[in-house]
Amino acid sequence: MLTVSSLSIQFGGTFLFDDVSFMIQPRDRVGLVGKNGAGKSTLMKILAGLQEPEEGKVHRSNGLTIGYLPQDGITQAGRTVYDEAITAFAEALALEERIHALADELTRRTDSDSEAYTKLIHELSDANDHFARLDGFQTRGQVERILIGLGFTQQDLERLTDEFSGGWQMRIELAKILLRKPDYILLDEPTNHLDIESLTWLEDFLQNYDGAVVMISHDRAFLDAITRRTLEISLAEIHDYPASYSRYVEMRQERREQQMAAYKNQQKQIADTEKFIERFRYKATKAVQVQSRIKQLDKVERIEIDEEDTASVHFRFPEAPRSGRVVFEAENVVKKYGENEEEKTILRGVNFAIERGEKVAFVGKNGEGKSTFSKILMGKESAEGQVIIGHNVSIGYYAQHQAEMLDPNATVLDIIDRAATGEMRTKIRDLLGAFLFSGEAVEKKVKVLSGGEKSRLALAKLLLEPVNALILDEPTNHLDMRSKDVLKKALLDYNGSVIVVSHDRDFLQGLTNKVVEFRGGYLKEYDGDIYEFLRLKNLDSLKELEAKDEGKGTERNAQKDKGKAEERIVENPVNTTLPSEQLNTQHSTLNTSSAPLDREEKKRLQREQRRVERQIEECEKQIATLEGEVATMDKAMNAPDFYTAPNLKETLAKHEAKRKELEVKMEEWSALQEELAGLGV
Repeated sequence: MLTVSSLSIQFGGTFLFDDVSFMIQPRDRVGLVGKNGAGKSTLMKILAGLQEPEEGKVHRSNGLTIGYLPQDGITQAGRTVYDEAITAFAEALALEERIHALADELTRRTDSDSEAYTKLIHELSDANDHFARLDGFQTRGQVERILIGLGFTQQDLERLTDEFSGGWQMRIELAKILLRKPDYILLDEPTNHLDIESLTWLEDFLQNYDGAVVMISHDRAFLDAITRRTLEISLAEIHDYPASYSRYVEMRQERREQQMAAYKNQQKQIADTEKFIERFRYKATKAVQVQSRIKQLDKVERIEIDEEDTASVHFRFPEAPRSGRVVFEAENVVKKYGENEEEKTILRGVNFAIERGEKVAFVGKNGEGKSTFSKILMGKESAEGQVIIGHNVSIGYYAQHQAEMLDPNATVLDIIDRAATGEMRTKIRDLLGAFLFSGEAVEKKVKVLSGGEKSRLALAKLLLEPVNALILDEPTNHLDMRSKDVLKKALLDYNGSVIVVSHDRDFLQGLTNKVVEFRGGYLKEYDGDIYEFLRLKNLDSLKELEAKDEGKGTERNAQKDKGKAEERIVENPVNTTLPSEQLNTQHSTLNTSSAPLDREEKKRLQREQRRVERQIEECEKQIATLEGEVATMDKAMNAPDFYTAPNLKETLAKHEAKRKELEVKMEEWSALQEELAGLGV
C-alpha cells in the first residue's frame, strides 16, 4: 500500500502542495489531473521515491515494487532492443546463468556418491524451481509480446537502441516496466509517444493488470478507459473522486453546486439570526432569546466553498483569407531515406488532395510517414513526385517538436516580439495573456518553462499571421485538458483547411471530416471522424478473420466487399474511376447475398428474429429498472447534506457501479437492435 501523509512542497514561496494526504490501494486505477504546472509530475516523482517532500511522509509497504515512466529524458545505448528489454528479467537471467554453471559442474565431476555432489544436485533443483516460479522459461515470449504490442516489428528487436528516437526509447523503457510487473505502475504522459494501435494495446494491458496503476495523461479517452478514480490537484490541494475522468468532471460540478446551495442556505439563516439579534438586543423581554441565538450562531460550523482554479487559455484563429478550391495536391510522391541496399522507402507513390475548408486527420503507426508527408506538403522536405500548393494558400505549421526548438535563453516576451510584425506588435501582451502568460511570467526564460507552457508559447506564435491552411503535428502533446478543449473549439470555428497529425482520439472526435491512414507506404482515406475510422478498422479486422472460415467464404467475402465500398483507397497508381468490368464484378459480388432465400433458411432467420426480439424485450425491462435505481440515487445526491454523509464513498461507488451497469445494458440493447436489423426478415 502507498500512503501520503501531510505532504507539503513550496516553490519560490508558493505552495504546490499544502498538507495533503491520500492513500493508493494495491489494485487502484488512478488518474492524476490538474493544470500544467499544478505539480502532477512532481507528485509522481515523490510517489516513485525520486524526490523527497519538504514536509510530510510517503509510506510504502515492505517489499513494495514501483515502476516509473517519466515524460522524457530516457536514453539507452549499446544493446539491441531485445537485449535491453530482457534486462527487466535480471533475476531470472542471473539464475539461468547459475543453473548452467551448476549443470556444467555436475557433468565434470566424478564423485557422484559424495555429499558435495548431492548438495549440488539439491542446489540445481532449487534453482530450477525458483526459475520456474519466475516464469523464466517464458521470458523471450513475454519480451516479444510486449515489444510488438508497443509497435516494434520483429526486425526492430535486433536493431540497436541507439538507432531509435526519444519517443521509441520511451517505449523500450515502458516495455521493461511492464515486463517487471511491479506492484505499482506510475506513468507520466505515456500516450505522448504512442500511436493509436499501440495505445489500444496498452489500454487492454493496463485494464487487466494485477497491480495498481497511477497515470498522468491529457488523453481523456485513455483515462476513461483505464481509471476508476481521479485525484485532482488544484490550488495546492488534492480532491479525491471515485470516478473516471468524464464522470469526475460531472461530479466536480455537482459538488460545487451542492456546496453553493448549502452555503447560500446557511448564509440566509445566519443573516436572519443576526437580524433578530440586532433588532431585539436591547429589549429586556427578548434577552433570553437573544442570548440563545448568539450561542446558536457561535456553534454554527461555517460552510466553505472550495476555491476553483478558473484560469484558462482563450484564443481563436484569425479569419482565414480565401484560397483556391484545391489547397494541396500531391501526385505520385515517393520518399526514400538512405542509399542502395540501406535505402528505406517511407512513401510509395502517394496521391493526396485536400480542398478548401476540409479538416483531415493523419493517423497510423509511428514511423509510417505522417510527419514526413506533412513536411513534404510544407516544402520543408524534398521528395520524388509533385506537390502543388493551391492559389493564394498561406500555411501555418506547428511541428511535433517545435516547442523544444524555441531559443532556451530567450524570454517568453522575446519569442513573441521577434515573430510579431505590423499591427500585431501592439497586441503582444494581450496575446500572451490569452495563453496564460501575464505579469512576471512573460519574463520567464524558455528553458524554465514546463512542456505545456512551451507548447502554449509555440501555439501563440502560430496566431501572429492569418493563414488559410494549418498543418498541426501532435499539437496536444503536453497541453492540459482545458487548453486542449480551447484549441479544439478554435479549430472547429476556424474557416480554413486543417491537417492534424494526432493519436488523441478524444481531441480528434468530431473535429475532422476525413481520416487518412498511413500504412506500408500508402494512404487510405476514410470519410467521417476518428471513431468512425476505428469502427471500420475493427470491422475490417473481423472480416479478415472470418474470411479464413472456408465454410462461409462466399458470404463473408461479399460482406467484406460491401465494407470496402465505404472506403476510398489512395495508392499508386490511383484510379478513382473503376473500369466497367470491375464495376460489373463488384456489382455482382455485392448482390450475391440478396438472392431469394429458400424456405428452410427463411424459417431459421425467423427463429433468430424471435430470439433477438425476446432478448431486446428483456434488456429493455432491465434498462428501465436500472434507470429507476439511478434516478433515485441521483435525487438523493441532490440533498444538501449528501457530501457530508459518513458512508459517502460507498454510496458514490454504488452509484458509479449502477451507472456503468446501465451503460453496458444500453450497449447490449444497441447491439441487439443492430443484430435484428441485420437479419432483415
